[in-house]
Amino acid sequence: MKQFFLFLSFVFLNSVVIAQSHGFPYGQATYRELERTLYEPDTSAVALILDEFGDAYFDNNNDHNLLFEYHARIKILKKGGVSYGTFEIPLRKSDSRTEKIVSIRASSFNIEDGSMRETKLDTKNVFLENQSKYYDAKKFAIPNVKEGSVIEIFYTLESPFFFKFRSWEFQSDIPKLQSEFWALIPGNYLYNVSLRGYLKLTKDESELVRGCFLTADCSRMKFAIKNIPAFREEEYMTAKSNFLSAINFELSQINYFDGRKDKITKEWKDADEELRQNSQFGLQIKRGKDIVDEHVERLIAGETDMLVKAKKIHDFIKGWYKWNDVYGEYSEFGIKKSFEAKTGNVGDINLSLIAALKYAGVPVEPMLLSTRKNGLVTDIYPVLSDFNYVVAKVTINDKVYLVDATDDFHPFGLLPERCLNGRGRVIGDKESYWFDLKPTDKEKTTTMLTLVLGDDGEIKGSIQYLFGGYKAVKERKKIYGFSSQQEFIDDFKNKNQDLNITDFKIENADDITKPLIFKLTVAFGDGTYTGDNFLFNPFITEQWQRNPFKSSERLYPVDFGAPLEEITILTLDYPPGYEIDELPSKVGLSLPQNGGRFIFEIQNATNKLSVNNSLLIAKPVFTSNEYHYLKELFNNVLAVQRTELVFKKKK
Repeated sequence: MKQFFLFLSFVFLNSVVIAQSHGFPYGQATYRELERTLYEPDTSAVALILDEFGDAYFDNNNDHNLLFEYHARIKILKKGGVSYGTFEIPLRKSDSRTEKIVSIRASSFNIEDGSMRETKLDTKNVFLENQSKYYDAKKFAIPNVKEGSVIEIFYTLESPFFFKFRSWEFQSDIPKLQSEFWALIPGNYLYNVSLRGYLKLTKDESELVRGCFLTADCSRMKFAIKNIPAFREEEYMTAKSNFLSAINFELSQINYFDGRKDKITKEWKDADEELRQNSQFGLQIKRGKDIVDEHVERLIAGETDMLVKAKKIHDFIKGWYKWNDVYGEYSEFGIKKSFEAKTGNVGDINLSLIAALKYAGVPVEPMLLSTRKNGLVTDIYPVLSDFNYVVAKVTINDKVYLVDATDDFHPFGLLPERCLNGRGRVIGDKESYWFDLKPTDKEKTTTMLTLVLGDDGEIKGSIQYLFGGYKAVKERKKIYGFSSQQEFIDDFKNKNQDLNITDFKIENADDITKPLIFKLTVAFGDGTYTGDNFLFNPFITEQWQRNPFKSSERLYPVDFGAPLEEITILTLDYPPGYEIDELPSKVGLSLPQNGGRFIFEIQNATNKLSVNNSLLIAKPVFTSNEYHYLKELFNNVLAVQRTELVFKKKK
C-alpha cells in the first residue's frame, strides 16, 4: 500500500488570500441528474455521489472550537440505494464536552408530473441518540427518497476536540464523481497530515490566509480526487481503514501566543516513560506482582526449567480469568479487582500474565499491538490511541514466544489470529522497539479417506480429519460452542447426511498441545455407484465452493493471517469387474518466491485408486502484484475438485 505522510511546515507563499469561494451551491439538482439511471463505469452501483465537499476550520468566535461543514449531492440509481437517504452522524463526547450539529439542511428532488419537486427535511424529525459513553449520534431520514431521486445534505458540526482535527474519507462503498476537502489551520497549530490509500490526488494545493485565527496566519490546504471507485471489501484483507483513500490529521504541537509550546506528539522515549508510569499499564504490572505472588510461588515450586515455568503460569492465568470480550492495552478494572472477580479485558488479563511471569523471573516484556480489524499503527511517531491490545513477549534461550492468555484454545506461543497485524511495539525497561507479528503455525487440515466400493454400489470405510495450528483452534471452538460433544457430533452428522456417519469419535479435544482428530465411519452411495458406468468425484469431503479472488485487479495485499495447508489422501478399493476410463493428468503448480503450491496426483493399480491432493499457501501476506498468481492457483484448485472419474464395466 502506498502511504504518504505530509508534514505541515507553515512556510507560506507571499500571496495573501482575502476571500475564497468554494464548494457548490445548494439546491441546484438538474433534470439531467434526475433522469440518469446508470453509472457506466460501475453498473452495479446502487447510488452515486455526484459532488461532495468538506471544509474544516477553527471558529474565530466563541470557544474557538473546530467547525466542520459537509455538503453532498447523491443520485439514487437503484432501489437498493434508497438507504443512502438515511443518515447517522456520530458525535464524540467526553466528560462535559461534546460535539454538536449547529445547523442542518437536507432535501430530496424528484420528477413528479413532469416537474421537479423538492421535499425538505423537517428538523423536528432529527433525533439525538445516546449510543455509548463516548458517542452520541444525530439520526434522520430525508423524506420522499426513492429510486431515481437526487438527495442533498448540508450540515455544520462543532467540536471542542481540536486535538483531533477532522479526517476525510475520499472513498466509500459507493462511487463518487468528485470529493474535495479543505482544511484551514492556524500557523501555531502543527499537525502531522497523512494521506492513505492508493488513489492519486487530482488537487493538492495550499495557500496563505492572513490573520485568519485571532492574530495568527493560516494555511489553507485543498485536496480532491475525481472519478473515485467504490471501495469493496474482499476476502483475506485486514481493516478497511488500512486501504480506504483518506486524509488524517494528528496534532503534534501548539505554539501559544505568549511564547509557550505544548508538544502533543511525543517521541517514543517520552511515550515509553508515560506508559511505565501509567496507572492502568506500567504501575499495574508492578502492583500485579504482589497480587499473584502466592499463586505463582506454588506453581513453580522446585521448577528450574524456564519454559516449563512460563507455560505453567500461562495456563494458570488463562484458566483463572474469563475474558469479557473487551479489547484494550490498558487495565480496565485494575489487576487487583479483575483478579478477585476472575474476569477482565485484554489489558487486565495479559498485564496479570506479564506481572506473574516477572515475579517468576521469566524474561518478559509487554508488547502493544493493533488487531486486524482495528487497522495498522502509525510507526513514524507514537500514537498510542492506534493500539488496542497488549500481549507478553517472552524470550527464553534466544527464542521468542508471543503469549496471550485471553483465549482457552490457544497454546503457549500461538497468538490469536486477530493479533497478526503488521508489527507490535515492545515496551522494554529502558527503551521500546518494533517487533514483527508473524504466525508461528499454519491453519492445517489433513484428511485421510480409506474406502471400499462394494458390488452393491455402496461405498464404506473411514474418514479421519487431523487439524493442527489455527484450524485446530477453530474446530475446538466449534465443539465447545455446543453444550456437549454429542450435540456437536449430532449437528455434524445432520450437516453431512450424504455420508451416513455410523460412528464418530473425537480425540484430543481437551489437549490443545496436540492435533485435534475426528474419526468417522461412513457408508454412502446406496446403489449409486453401479451399472455399466458411473461417475465418481474423489473430493468427497469439504471443497472450495468458489474462488475467493474474483476481482480482475486488487490494489491492496492479500492477507491470510497465517499460512494455509490442506492435504487430502484417498484410497478406494473397487470391484475387479470395473475399470477407470481415463485418469486425469497430474497437476503441479507453484507460486513465485516460494509462496505456495498445489499438487494433484491420481494413480490406479490393481483395482485400487489413490488420490493425493495438497494445497499450501506458504506465506501469510501477498502483494497486489502477486494477486493474479493466487487467483490462477485457486482457479486450478476449483477445476481439479470438479473432477469426475468415469468407471466402466469391463467387457
